[in-house]
Amino acid sequence: MKEQDVQNWLDEYGRAWMNGDPDHVVTLFSDTATYRETPFDNPMRGRHEIREYWQNGAAEAQENVEFTSQVWAVKNDTAIAGWQARFARKVSGTRIELDGIFRLAFSEEQGTLRCTILEEWWHSKES
Repeated sequence: MKEQDVQNWLDEYGRAWMNGDPDHVVTLFSDTATYRETPFDNPMRGRHEIREYWQNGAAEAQENVEFTSQVWAVKNDTAIAGWQARFARKVSGTRIELDGIFRLAFSEEQGTLRCTILEEWWHSKES
């Protein structure tokens, strides 16, 4: 796995978020992937739980999403990346800025890179 492979995955992840498309985002994960939004939460398990999270937390709750990312390190099947996002909450119109870090683990399934573990840490600012 190369840095460009991870950046391509992050670009697709960002595209899915900006388009509010939970069906697209789950194609980036393996069937048995785990997704931990914060270090203290129990992980979501599998595409169904990840899709539900994205449907409720992003597609139905956010608009005007912007996303950027940078690959910081890749070793074997694991990557560390920084990311930034901005969006408006649909209900209140409040603008949110996030600055975060991903720890990602991947496997290759039929020639496609799929995330098997996503763990994130982020800080937010409201305006």
